[in-house]
Amino acid sequence: MSASLRIAVLFFALLAMTGCVSYEEEEVYTSLAADTIGTVIRLDDRIDALVPEDAVIEKLAEGFEWSEGPVWVPDEGGYLLFSDIPVNTIYRWDEKGGLSPWLRPAGYAGSDPSGAELGTNGLMLDAEGRLVMCDHGNRQVARLNATNFTRETIASAYEGKRLNSPNDLVFHSSGDLYFTDPPYGLSGLNDSPDKELPFNGVYRVDTSGEVSLLTDELGFPNGIAFSPDEKTLYVANSGGANPVIRAYDVQDDGTLANSRIFFDGSALVADGAVGAFDGMALDTEGNLFATGPGGVLVLTPEGEHLGTISTGERIANCTFGDDGSTLYLTSDMLLARIRLDAQGLGF
Repeated sequence: MSASLRIAVLFFALLAMTGCVSYEEEEVYTSLAADTIGTVIRLDDRIDALVPEDAVIEKLAEGFEWSEGPVWVPDEGGYLLFSDIPVNTIYRWDEKGGLSPWLRPAGYAGSDPSGAELGTNGLMLDAEGRLVMCDHGNRQVARLNATNFTRETIASAYEGKRLNSPNDLVFHSSGDLYFTDPPYGLSGLNDSPDKELPFNGVYRVDTSGEVSLLTDELGFPNGIAFSPDEKTLYVANSGGANPVIRAYDVQDDGTLANSRIFFDGSALVADGAVGAFDGMALDTEGNLFATGPGGVLVLTPEGEHLGTISTGERIANCTFGDDGSTLYLTSDMLLARIRLDAQGLGF
């Protein structure tokens, strides 16, 4: 992270301490020496090439309300940022320093919120290394501007109507930004009186700043990611009645075509697996590590389920970090990681 961005973070932290949002002085989280938890459920021998047989899940910290949206920042030797949505905080974790609050308030800082989820959700770095966030509380996608110490709004409305609560995001190599917009940040969800759009969409923001609707077919669009060649866009649907990951062909003009079910989790849910499809990360071979019923599902590019990385808790999101072979997991009240033989995209 650049020196100017570090100054910006300190600036926002000062605002939090002096502003209208109050927090307990004593943190509720616990930073831990590595402790192993959970298990790897192996359904197909091919998983052994991705998740070593001796791989363990390490618990790094706990005590969060709902951890989400992790992103790996390669600066300063590398560190992880992730959201705790209900407590309106972005945390930082690194190997040497452990856990610390990084930005607070991360999202809404006013006195009349439209819902209980005031913080940020999905986090991403743009091509210049700047933090871009899905801001539930402020119902926008925003960039942390390290030049003038403000948040620059990237998208907050579609056709004059406010977005619901942007959830997850991904950049295309063209510079276009794709994001999902379910109603989780609104009180009453789809029945919220503050909901202005009659659907929950998947959107694209092109490099000119124009916001376009790509699809509104998903009831609760959530995690979003590109295949390594960017010809396929994956979108998770977290609605309990339709637990699926859909795949779309990405057209030359950035629009989507050929909507299809990539993976259907109905059988997992019927068998009692806890959780919903949420965030996902891909390796360089196109395998998906998709959070969903039972944990992180390891899926081939053809949608075959090789196994599940289970922390024993509901899991919201995951991202690759370190040298690209560590998968970090935000799992309800926990932050965890597992070392893999897979290599994450972008490393």
